Amino acid sequence: MMKPEFDDIYMELAVNLAKRSHCVRRHVGAVLTKDTRIISIGYNGPPAGTHNCDIDFKEEGCPKDSKGSCSLALHAEQNAILYAVKNKMGVDGSTLYVTLSPCIACARVIYTMGIKEVIYLKSYAEYKGLASDEGLDFLQEFGVTIKKYNGELSNVTHMI
Repeated sequence: MMKPEFDDIYMELAVNLAKRSHCVRRHVGAVLTKDTRIISIGYNGPPAGTHNCDIDFKEEGCPKDSKGSCSLALHAEQNAILYAVKNKMGVDGSTLYVTLSPCIACARVIYTMGIKEVIYLKSYAEYKGLASDEGLDFLQEFGVTIKKYNGELSNVTHMI
């Protein structure tokens, strides 16, 4: 029996975590690891204890802020990082697996927190119709290792 690579295990977990999202527009999952151990997980949606967009705002999604973005949402990578820090887990030198490459705001947080590597499944720029992945460009410019996941997702039955 072949043992799965850690990249495959963590990306499959991120994809499955995305299914927990309450966002009506896009489901994103993230797994934060260090030394082959999971230190935190996250998915996008409003802060715990506030709203569930798929229940409270079924048709249109949550209200928009002045820039047209979800006014309630935390991104998956933000949720994973915040949970780790809240629980006194050191994230410096960790690796982040995420189903959608980080936006520029998340990239600044990732860099500031000392995360050394980001492995992503899909492009944020392609999803948003942007010319480039600003978040990935930022991370690369400042020395964070970026990799597009090219493995085999054998234990995922439905991609969102």
